[in-house]
Amino acid sequence: MMRSILTAAVTSVILALPAWAAVEIQEVTSEGGIDAWLVEEHSIPFAVIEIRFKGGTSLDAEGKRGAINLMTGLIEEGAGEMDARAFAEARESLAASFSFNAYDDALAISAQFLTENRDASIELLRTALIETRFDQDAVDRVRGQVTSIIKGDAKDPGRIASATFDAMAFGDHPYGSSGKGTLESVAGLTQADMFDARDRVMAKDRLFVGAVGDITAEELGAVLDRLLGDLPDTGAPQPAEASFALQGGVTVVPFATPQSVAIFGHEGMKRDDPDFFAAYVMNQVLGAGGFSSRLMEEVREKRGLTYGISTFLVPMDHAETVQGQVASSNATMAEAIDVVRAEWQRMAEQGLTDQELQDAKTFLTGAYPLRFDGNGPIANILVGMQSQGLPLDYIETRNAKVEAVTKEDVARVAGELLDADALHFVVVGQPENLESTE
Repeated sequence: MMRSILTAAVTSVILALPAWAAVEIQEVTSEGGIDAWLVEEHSIPFAVIEIRFKGGTSLDAEGKRGAINLMTGLIEEGAGEMDARAFAEARESLAASFSFNAYDDALAISAQFLTENRDASIELLRTALIETRFDQDAVDRVRGQVTSIIKGDAKDPGRIASATFDAMAFGDHPYGSSGKGTLESVAGLTQADMFDARDRVMAKDRLFVGAVGDITAEELGAVLDRLLGDLPDTGAPQPAEASFALQGGVTVVPFATPQSVAIFGHEGMKRDDPDFFAAYVMNQVLGAGGFSSRLMEEVREKRGLTYGISTFLVPMDHAETVQGQVASSNATMAEAIDVVRAEWQRMAEQGLTDQELQDAKTFLTGAYPLRFDGNGPIANILVGMQSQGLPLDYIETRNAKVEAVTKEDVARVAGELLDADALHFVVVGQPENLESTE
């Protein structure tokens, strides 16, 4: 019953907010010195807080790969005087919702709660973060879940391709291995490792907070100090910049399947590069635009070599890549790769047409307001802006930056960024007429 109340509240907020509401962001600093961005929305007695800790699974201690991922899965598995079941019952009784996710560069925490239960919900979440138990039975149970996921990944051609690409590109850097760890590394993790992993990543010197909903700046300040004030001041050092080691070519990973899967890419562009929006528009036309993209048109529509192909800019905290993915039958993967290289080269040499540029701008500017469809998505945008170093007025100016991109900008940036000869394809399957290069 209480969960249905929360669902109704979330739905009401989404319906109450126009898709392109004026998002007025306040900068809040608590008495304890914790910063946050806030958008007040008092029409529904409900609020969301999004928390990000910079570093994520990249902060695993040496020899403890997978510790932060495993620790993240244990945060709700008992805290204070509550075991896992008691904690879940307490959360349910408050109609609160918490989620915890570990990524390469961030540990993300989401909290949704009703205004009437705000204090109790924050206290419960604080207990989970500060008084985590990491009971041995919970560690063993969640370890088993992670182990099953790792074993599943080892049988998934797409996961194998991505893991192989990362390992070849980044080597010993944390980006070169899965944050889930290996079967061996996860098996060796102890209860003590969980406490260490928590303190490595959950610290105030790498903290970003976004809040949206029925909460004032004064109330949020008090919440921040109560919820996060007892965290360690500093955590583990951030990892070094990652060197990209892959050169152009092909790596075939034999795998018994009728359809090969490929991950391909080369070095990319930083998110704060002045030319990022030109690259963003270019990529929309090249491969990010679904059925309207060039690669979809050339690889699927004209030749029937795949059901889907896409490209994406990947500006991580310590490395940047341009990547893509495609699946094709073993008999046609070699041809699909040839077409990708040709389109990569065509974009680098010719840029976009006037119509492609206009269509891309229309889509990108029209789709952006649809992201603001509720408290949760807006809070997520706020914390993302902070972690990427974007200014407070970014929401207001973002579409203007897209509109300002010219055909000449795209041609120049495509020529500098895209290099068909530098593309490396990791292919998992049994592709015909395709072998690994040196």
